[in-house]
Amino acid sequence: MKRLLERSHALLTAPVGATPRVLALVAALLVVPTYVAPLWNLTMFAPQYGDGLRLDIYSYKLEGGNHGQDLKEINLLNHYIGMHDLAEEDFREFKWMPFVMGGLALVFLRAAVMGRVLDLLDSLVVFTWFGLFSLWSFGYKLYSYGHDLAPGAPVKVPPFMPPMIGSAQLANFEVYSYPGLGSYALFAVGLALAVALALGVRATLRRSAAAPLPRGGP
Repeated sequence: MKRLLERSHALLTAPVGATPRVLALVAALLVVPTYVAPLWNLTMFAPQYGDGLRLDIYSYKLEGGNHGQDLKEINLLNHYIGMHDLAEEDFREFKWMPFVMGGLALVFLRAAVMGRVLDLLDSLVVFTWFGLFSLWSFGYKLYSYGHDLAPGAPVKVPPFMPPMIGSAQLANFEVYSYPGLGSYALFAVGLALAVALALGVRATLRRSAAAPLPRGGP
């Protein structure tokens, strides 16, 4: 057991090469697009809206297409079926998400500077937790909007779950929901960190096989 702990410590505190450190730096830079590009895009088509109604969800705001007019139209339609208005003040994610993503970028920069397997592992674990929690939060928000319908709505519809990814027919609307450029940037962040960690671990294990790691750590 002691030997296993020593080897684990040696592996985690081992320095990584230039490529993993550059990938960690790239991961930090890839956070920047999440501040200027939408994380998710929703588009609704219906006979009376031939050009579609578009809604972009950023990390800190909602932005309707047609200079914001589409969001007003969507909320007007939501009113008929008893759905709550889509309002930025109801999205608590807008308050913490930009701050957390900035913190993650600093963690990635730290991994690039420190250059250890442990720092890359910490970065990937924290980022994975952030990504899974954000997806859960988004899904729960959609579920709540589709199920918490006002009982006195002019038009009665059964509770529904708007699509997170893909398309769905809701009443006479075809709804399309797909990740935006910001989400693709976040996916690239996860990929860069995973590759950086894999390269760092592989190089350390090869060094260990060639020459046993010294006991203890720095």
